[in-house]
Amino acid sequence: MPLKVNVGLSRKVADNHYGSRGASINVELELDSSLIGEPAKFQEKIRQVYALARTSLNEELSSNQPAPTANGNGAKNGSTNGQKPRPATASQVKAINSIATNQRLDLARYLTEHHNVNRPEDLDIKTASKVIDALKAAAQPRGTG
Repeated sequence: MPLKVNVGLSRKVADNHYGSRGASINVELELDSSLIGEPAKFQEKIRQVYALARTSLNEELSSNQPAPTANGNGAKNGSTNGQKPRPATASQVKAINSIATNQRLDLARYLTEHHNVNRPEDLDIKTASKVIDALKAAAQPRGTG
């Protein structure tokens, strides 16, 4: 019976506009099950696959081509139709900063984890509105029942 091995890598790199691009690769291959009895050869095969995957991943991220966005994924702040969305307004940025300060929230971490940006100024107007709503909702006391 063949031995199935799955090797996966994922990496993000910063771009020039305070955002990031990411790529991932997963490779599944079948090896001769006799390699289980030869750990050094088995590990060498896995190292070879990782090296190939790492090289492919690095090549993908070092290319100057923008990431494909046909399904909407990877488009910074939901840009559509090739048009850049309107940026967050000064009032939205001020509100986000104020709410985050009042909640003692690590805003940069929140924005990075939830919206793939580091600052509220990097949000578009629609996303900024959603962030304000989410932060306000998080500040509301929970009902008891």
